[in-house]
Amino acid sequence: MDDRDFLAERFEEHRTHLKAVAYRMLGSLTEADDAVQEAWLRLARAGTGEIGNLGGWLTTVVGRVCLDMLRSRTQRGETPLEARLPDPVVTEPATDPERQALIADSVGLALLVVLEALTPPERLAFVLHDMFGLPFEDIAPIIDRTPVAARKLASRARRRVRGAAPAPDPDPVAQRRVVDAFLTAARDGDFDALVAVLHPDVVLRADGGKALPGGMRVLRGRDAVAGQAATFHRTALRTTSRPALVNGTAGLVNSLDGEPFSVMAFTVTDDRITAIEILSDPARLAALNPTVP
Repeated sequence: MDDRDFLAERFEEHRTHLKAVAYRMLGSLTEADDAVQEAWLRLARAGTGEIGNLGGWLTTVVGRVCLDMLRSRTQRGETPLEARLPDPVVTEPATDPERQALIADSVGLALLVVLEALTPPERLAFVLHDMFGLPFEDIAPIIDRTPVAARKLASRARRRVRGAAPAPDPDPVAQRRVVDAFLTAARDGDFDALVAVLHPDVVLRADGGKALPGGMRVLRGRDAVAGQAATFHRTALRTTSRPALVNGTAGLVNSLDGEPFSVMAFTVTDDRITAIEILSDPARLAALNPTVP
């Protein structure tokens, strides 16, 4: 085995972790792959001669790459929170290790949407420290701050996340029971049953891509979301639904005539739905290629 093959082998040992870091930073599976590839290119140029902790070094490199990508979005005037949902990770209960790593720690779409609203330095400090345990002493140089300043950024991000992204119930069976009740109510056109499974402060985000003028649509509050009962009813009658895990929580993959129609993610807290994310953008669904019922 030559030096480059040895280097590539060592890099592959960290690829799954690096993809998970990049996905949480960027909310995009394609961009996460790009960030990981850039980390490989930088490692290939640097070699491992002076790298004591390869995993830590690669994590900080991916962090820097993702930070640059987030800042580039801002410079281009993009507003990801308003423009589109993060990419969902659709899995079965038994799946491959890479996709399990992407959804570990209940990183639901609702949480990723909140992360999109953070500043790039806040997001990096929160993701690297709170989700991956990187010390602030290692995070500080990435964002050109002191460790104390990096700690404050993570603390500010943590407060925003806790206030805007309720933690899902840990029991997957309980989650599925509530989602099944939602689906039954939608198919039956039962407004009262629909209201019963919705939290008073539920938030619905629907991303239809270019097919939906104005970008992502956001509805807040049980009355507003339940007011879509007729739409839920028509959609449920037209489509075939398959239970799936979407970012580790109960979700649905809906198909129409054998083609993916939408992916729905649900956040269930205290037996009530607190958030619903619906991705129905045909172009993105084709790229994600979820298994249809």
